[in-house]
Amino acid sequence: QVQLVESGGGLVQPGGSLRLSCVVSGRTFDPYRIGWFRQAPGKDREFVSAISSTGRNLYYGDSVKGRFTISSANTKNTVVDLQMNNQKAEDTDVYYCADTLYRSQTDIRRECSYDYWGQGTQVTVSS
Repeated sequence: QVQLVESGGGLVQPGGSLRLSCVVSGRTFDPYRIGWFRQAPGKDREFVSAISSTGRNLYYGDSVKGRFTISSANTKNTVVDLQMNNQKAEDTDVYYCADTLYRSQTDIRRECSYDYWGQGTQVTVSS
């Protein structure tokens, strides 16, 4: 059973930075994609970023491109970080990491493409 645990959320001022981490355990499939999504109360989950199992393919949502960076701490992608810079009030959300077996038709930007999810970590951007 794949388990994902997010950490690193908290309160940050506008223009500040936070680094989220996702620890993944129990994965037995390959190739895969690890994604970050975020969700505000009453809204659908929004795609933020994703990384391929090789680490060579990185994906970003339009709202975070140029400000957020996804990276893997090791070659097995058991720890995937999301560096968030120049944060804005609209980045306030619960952030989730997710994992899925990757197939050629997988749309990594869609929530329904992911099979395994963490519990989420709250990020609040406020002065």
